[in-house]
Order: sequence, then C-alpha cells, then structure tokens
Amino acid sequence: MAHWIHYKYNKNKGRYERKQPSRWRHLVTAAQHLLSGTIIGALLLYAFVFFIGSPGEWKLQRDHKRLQQQYKLLDERLDEALGILEDIGERDDNMYRVILQGEPIGQSIRSRIEASSHRYDSLMDLSDANLAVAVSLKMDLIEKEMYVQSKSFDELVSLARNQEDRLKHIPAIQPVSDKDLKYMASGYGWRLDPVYNVMRFHQGMDFSAPKGTDIFATGDGTVTEAGWNTGYGQKVVVNHGYGYTTVYAHMSKISVRRGQKVHRGDKIGEVGSTGKSTGPHCHYEVHLNDVPQNPARYYYYDLTPEQYAEMIEKSENVGQVMD
Repeated sequence: MAHWIHYKYNKNKGRYERKQPSRWRHLVTAAQHLLSGTIIGALLLYAFVFFIGSPGEWKLQRDHKRLQQQYKLLDERLDEALGILEDIGERDDNMYRVILQGEPIGQSIRSRIEASSHRYDSLMDLSDANLAVAVSLKMDLIEKEMYVQSKSFDELVSLARNQEDRLKHIPAIQPVSDKDLKYMASGYGWRLDPVYNVMRFHQGMDFSAPKGTDIFATGDGTVTEAGWNTGYGQKVVVNHGYGYTTVYAHMSKISVRRGQKVHRGDKIGEVGSTGKSTGPHCHYEVHLNDVPQNPARYYYYDLTPEQYAEMIEKSENVGQVMD
C-alpha cells in the first residue's frame, strides 16, 4: 500500500526532514476517501434512477403498456359483442315477437343498469381509470342484455308451444319461389310511383317474375276474395285468422275460389300484369289487424339467415315500384 510522504522543516539543522504519518492519520485519510466515494456514488445512483429508472421500473412500464393494449383490445371486442346483442334484440322485438304476438321488450330495458354513484369507485385509483370503468360498464351491459335475452327466448319457446296451430296460419314464406332472390323488385315503404311519377307508400313487396310463374299461399287460411279489383287487377285475399290477411295482386290466372281453404304452399294463381302494372310481377301484402306490415318480416321458413339479410338489403332499396 502506498503511503503519503511528509516533510517537516528542522530549524536546528536548517533542512527538511522526511517524516512518516502516524497510523491515526492513515485511518483519518482513508475514512475521508471512503466517505467522499460513498457520497459521490450515492449521488450518481440517485441521478440514474431519477432520470433513467430502475430495471424494476422498466419492467413495470413494459407490463403496464401491454396491459393497456390488452384493455383496449378487450374494449373493442366488447363493442362488437354489444353490437351483436343489439342486433339479436332488434330481431327479437321486430320479428320473433311480431310472429308470436309477444310484447316487444325494447332496447331501453335490455340495456338498463341500475344507477349507483359508487359502482366503480374501486377502479378510480387506477392509472387508467377511465378505460377500466368503460370496460367494466360494457361487461355489465353484456351480462344484463344476455340475461334479458335468455328470459325472452324462454318466453318465446313457451309462446311457440302454445301456438302450434297459429304458427301454421301465420304468413311465413315468399309468395313466389325465390330462394336465390332474383325476383325481388321493390320493397315496403316510400317508393316512386311508375305511373304518376310521385312518391307514395308501397304497402307490400313486388316480385318480378315471368308471366305464368306459380304464386303460393304463404300460410293456412280461407280465401275471402278471388277476382278482379281496380288497380290490383286479378287479386286474391286470404284470411289466415289470428288477425292476419295476405293480398296477392296482378295475377294472370286465379286458381282458387272464394271460401276455399288453402294451406301454406298451395298454388293460388299465376304471375301476370293485370290492373295498374308496368310488367309481370306479384304484388304481395301482409296485414295484421288491418294494419299493413313489412312482408320482409315473414319469410323465416324459406330463407337462411344470410339470404334473409340479403333480402332485407334488397327490399329496402329505394326504387320504382311496378304498380
């Protein structure tokens, strides 16, 4: 170990003499150096941790970023699930419950969650509180809507079991065989009148088809009209009971008579262009308690879900009707 060499002036001899420091002096010097190094090291470590961070903090930051990404992905998937549930609810209210004459539930009831000012308080201390609360809220909504929809399906099953005869009479197929949807011409709603060139409400759907194409009864019932009608041309009306009637117009030939019993799928006539018509087609209407309905809601027996979606898109096309 190197030692510091000290010199002290000797007045008597008139010269500097070499003097070894004492052991105590060595200890004091070493302690000073050790203290200085410790302080400097501590300051450097503090600066490193403060400005750059520790390895543990780096890991926490990486984990937090991954957790944020997972939460955002979960949030997007929950939005998709809510959209699917909303679509199921709309079909439940507007199709299944219409068919089975059940009271619609409504989206306001399906998505209602009891208000609570402290429901998500435990999440407010998190660094991403808003995201955590949003995800938790959507999870609660999904749970509520699934519960309501499950109860709704139970009710629909009960209604269906008690109404087997009614289901036979409800209009449930297209009046013209059209599984590939090539005959769809115009749907229900406001359309341009081809004769008067003004917008008017079209109470049914038009199926453009070659003259002579078979027209079928869409449910069991009794023929109440079978003959000529101004505007509709050759027309057939079937009373299905349970408040339902259907109308088939512009026929070239009528194959049934008034008072005749018909079953779903029975031929009742052929496509034509009689009355106020611009070409061969079958004009078809569905009425419930004398109120016109959108016939598109009543094709659930002969269309797959994919075909039904395509038919809805085509039937909602705003265009010119054929009568």
